[in-house]
Amino acid sequence: MSRWLEVGTDNYVLTTENSKLNTGLIIGTERAMVIDTGCGPRQGREILDAVRQKTQLPLVVVNTHAHYDHFFGNAVFAEDGATEFWAHENCAEEISDNGDAQRPAVTDLEPEMAAGEGANVELVVPNALVRDQPVLVDLGGQSATMIYLGRGHTDGDLLVGTSTTLYAGDLVEQGAHPSFEDSYPVEWADALRHLSALRHRYEFLIPGHGEPCSDRFVKTMADTMSTAVRQARQSIRDTPSDATKAIPVLPYGPEQSRWFIKRLQETRPQH
Repeated sequence: MSRWLEVGTDNYVLTTENSKLNTGLIIGTERAMVIDTGCGPRQGREILDAVRQKTQLPLVVVNTHAHYDHFFGNAVFAEDGATEFWAHENCAEEISDNGDAQRPAVTDLEPEMAAGEGANVELVVPNALVRDQPVLVDLGGQSATMIYLGRGHTDGDLLVGTSTTLYAGDLVEQGAHPSFEDSYPVEWADALRHLSALRHRYEFLIPGHGEPCSDRFVKTMADTMSTAVRQARQSIRDTPSDATKAIPVLPYGPEQSRWFIKRLQETRPQH
């Protein structure tokens, strides 16, 4: 577990080991907000202990999206007294319907969570829902605004902004190729462009994994993804019987490229 990095007044980020998850912490005068809780009770406990070194205030939790490393630690925070768990409605629905199916992903890191046996291994489904309009949460002396820019990394990605800092979840990933398994590639590129346009409002932008990012990084990520969409579509038109022919021309690793092509074929933008 690394130390807290201050990213604006009373805004912090903690990078956990293994998944390199960035957990956000926003401290008000009455409450504090924790953004993403880790991949099970062990990691959740490490995050909570680190939070409690910073503040003893009541906690509000946000899950940026429905991937296990962002919400499997929720039960630890519920046990600590948190009752308000925020997420986009699509994220909450996915956790409720399919969260258990992700348990095998943490077999090595969190065997109790994987087996569903032990303390704090139950799924805590977010109960405070964001839809298409921004939602502002007053923490006392500081507020956090939850923003939905549409489908991207998943269909339920939530951003959290304060006066200084934007916590972007896995809409932005730094230091590794994006993960496309549940993505909407065309719309993800659009969401990134919207995010790049918002970037000037914030001094810091915190990705779901990796180092704090510049607006140039976000714009490059958007442009790269748009270029990949065009390249993949052209390759699929050229060889419709074998979409994998597109893999060598894409700007991602082979595994990410396979998922990119699969999701590009499965998804169509919503208008």
